[in-house]
Amino acid sequence: MRRLRRLMLLPLLLAPWLAHAGVQLVVDGVDDPLKLAVSSGVDIAQYANRDVTEAQVRRLYEQSLDQAKTALEPYGYYEAKVQGRLDPVGENWRVTLHVSPGSPVTVTGVDLTLDATAAKIPAIRRAQRAIENLKGQTLNHGEYDAARDALSGALTANGFLDARLVTHRVEVNRGERSAVIHLAWDAGPRYKFGEVHFEGSQFKEGFLQRYVPFKSGDYFSQDKLLQLQQALNGADYFSVVNVLPDVDDKKNGVVDVKVELSPGKRTVYTGGPFIGTDTGFGVRASMERRWVNRSGHKWKNEIILAQKLKTVSTLYTVPMPGPNQRSFNYGATYRDSNTDTSKSKTLELVANETRQWHGWLRTIGLHALDGTFTVGQKAGESDSTPGLEHGRSNLFYPEASLSRKAGDNPIFVRNGWALTFTARSTVGPLLSDASFSQVTADGKWINSFWGNNRLILRASAGATWTDNFDALPPQLRFFAGGDRSVRGYGYQSIGPKNAYGRVIGGKDLLVGSTEVEHYFTRNWGMAAFVDAGNAFNGTDYRPKIGAGLGVRWLSPVGMIRVDLGTPVHNPDDHGVELHVVIGPDL
Repeated sequence: MRRLRRLMLLPLLLAPWLAHAGVQLVVDGVDDPLKLAVSSGVDIAQYANRDVTEAQVRRLYEQSLDQAKTALEPYGYYEAKVQGRLDPVGENWRVTLHVSPGSPVTVTGVDLTLDATAAKIPAIRRAQRAIENLKGQTLNHGEYDAARDALSGALTANGFLDARLVTHRVEVNRGERSAVIHLAWDAGPRYKFGEVHFEGSQFKEGFLQRYVPFKSGDYFSQDKLLQLQQALNGADYFSVVNVLPDVDDKKNGVVDVKVELSPGKRTVYTGGPFIGTDTGFGVRASMERRWVNRSGHKWKNEIILAQKLKTVSTLYTVPMPGPNQRSFNYGATYRDSNTDTSKSKTLELVANETRQWHGWLRTIGLHALDGTFTVGQKAGESDSTPGLEHGRSNLFYPEASLSRKAGDNPIFVRNGWALTFTARSTVGPLLSDASFSQVTADGKWINSFWGNNRLILRASAGATWTDNFDALPPQLRFFAGGDRSVRGYGYQSIGPKNAYGRVIGGKDLLVGSTEVEHYFTRNWGMAAFVDAGNAFNGTDYRPKIGAGLGVRWLSPVGMIRVDLGTPVHNPDDHGVELHVVIGPDL
């Protein structure tokens, strides 16, 4: 009985040592990053959500005073003073550390030794200057480590594969609050590229060598290896691309490169429904042959069946990989279009060459277009309605374009831009019903501001010179209105009119747009916009203005834009127009 009583009293005797719920750590006297360094550097911080006894917390508290001082040394503070306080708070504990960091240690000297040959290479020289620039700054071990490792990485990336860091020392004089950095590298020989061996390729020998951005005997460069990796991935032939320098078997100053490849899916079928107010409801289907033969030729076919647009197209591509990533392209497109103001059925043949040119994508080619068209027609009207203009086009003309774009994210651009310039012209009356010349320019600029907001500016301009405007099909005339033009108006519903008051298109175009978007969540937002512009002839420019609001949804299939626009200050036009666009920003 007596023994039982002792056992019952045992919990009461041990009560002061029983576990508490956790420890709250408070650090004052310093701001981040020093505050974060102290919080992360003391062991007691690990017990915020863990049970701890009074004995444990007192031991951890005593240790934290020295640990806090040590945590500040990597930031150059070697004379820190820490005062603490331990208080019980209900079932928990609160530990307060008041930190006085003192004066920091300053880097007063940098002693860096590097082979003169290596120091002449720009990338290595930049890394060397970054270390030398530490002189005069507060000693920060993290910045020192990063700068030292960056120089070692630059040596390796530029062919010094045997480079060794033989001296790495930081001498700290606490009394003088000074530090001297001592670093020395033995760079060794600079290696050159040897042969490139492709494994697992489905192409004839020598074809993939065109993608290699270096020659045997060039100095080794990791940037060149990355370019090769990106070029092979961009070719869309392979599911796996591994570019591996054979550094384990390097000899006589030469390193070979092995490229491991696995072919991707050869034929890709895609399709599905879509909606756009310019085209109506429709379905799209395509078949792409990623490589037709062992020379890497490509072939793509697509069909679109929509309420206002039907197309059948085929495109055959002959890639010519190399520094400019050239390709020769041969295509044909049958187009049956029915807009608010025109109908056309045309067949267009295209042959062109594309290549990278000073950072731009340059396209130069020939077009042959033949078909019939009607302009000025409204929905439901017969072809015999007065005021309609019927025509037939037979045109042969060269075309050249330059395009370039840049964006920080292909799915949702916060900052980016796109530009496209196009020029086309017939060569006299040769094989054409009309002589004409035409230039167009399209631009878009996106900039984020104040957090979850975007400003989007868009502009389009064009001009045509011709001796027979009536022979130009709707594709070569300018209209305004629609999702990507002046919202609040129907697709291609505004422009110059004939004597019957029917829109027939114009020789010139000028359209601009300003839009502001605000996102309430990561995927949902709203927009307000003002669009202005028109198609016109000569100097008779009278812009139409449309304004409205919209909803933005970053869906799993891409950005979906739903806008409601209305004409502004125009008594002849009224009502609200719905605009729906699905697709990328640029």
